Amino acid sequence: MLTAPRALLLVLATSLLIAGCGRPDRSDAGNPDGGTSGRRVVLQNKGSDTLVNVAQAWAEAYREVNPNVAVAVTGGGSGTGISAMINGTVDLASSSREMKDKEIDAAKANGVEPVEHIVGYDALAVFVHPSNPASSFTIKQLADIYGEDGAVETWSQMGIKIPGCPSDEIVRVSRQNNSGTFAYFKEAVLGKGRDYKMGSRDMHGSKDVVDLVMHTPCAIGYSGLAYANDSVKMPCVSRAEGEACIAPTSETALDRSYPIARPLFMYTAGAPKGATKAYLDWILSDAGQCIIANKGYAPVRVMPPCS
Repeated sequence: MLTAPRALLLVLATSLLIAGCGRPDRSDAGNPDGGTSGRRVVLQNKGSDTLVNVAQAWAEAYREVNPNVAVAVTGGGSGTGISAMINGTVDLASSSREMKDKEIDAAKANGVEPVEHIVGYDALAVFVHPSNPASSFTIKQLADIYGEDGAVETWSQMGIKIPGCPSDEIVRVSRQNNSGTFAYFKEAVLGKGRDYKMGSRDMHGSKDVVDLVMHTPCAIGYSGLAYANDSVKMPCVSRAEGEACIAPTSETALDRSYPIARPLFMYTAGAPKGATKAYLDWILSDAGQCIIANKGYAPVRVMPPCS
């Protein structure tokens, strides 16, 4: 039978063991050395599904740069990541759109001053099935397909006949409304004050959009350029009838000649410090920017060739 002093020691030892198995210690996150003082730091990065594959690649590569810093990456959409940053549950919010005014107001009301960091550029590609003969779209045509009150409902209205699409229906594939891609396409294509047409198939992630289009001859969808594959087509897009039709590439995203090009962001609550700042600095270095370039997006600047 344990005596009182021994029982007390056992309780204390058990408590220390439980504490050691809890959440990783992030107390170095604000240290000037970026978390290299020997204590393990875990940074939380949440948000854009467009950026999630790149963010995971950055996190994996950074283990070799600083083994004392781990980066936990989750998706869920730009809005989800921004909300988490405002609430103080993540260090970095990935976003494929700028913060909305109402989000900035909510952050300030919560004592948070959001800071925006551009980490790359994307050409928001339009995808169709390989059997679709369409090779180009104008912004107006896309708006007529996707926008409320848009007159275009069938492919034959555009003079297009698709083998394997006997219904002639345009199957509109879109994203859920917490997605930054959903918000940016609405702004850049549909225009201010215009909403989406009802009846689209709203997918959770960027990859899901491409997967549905590649298996659906009647479909059209939009997603980040990095999700392109050989089983879908990417028509060029022009700003208006008669203007140059620009293909979505990392080069046309960087020079913004592609009509639906956009910056990609990380947001922090205030100016980043310590491990968070060191990680962002590395993302913007040649090494970090080569990773985003190799994933199919455009880096923030013209780069030397990446291996």
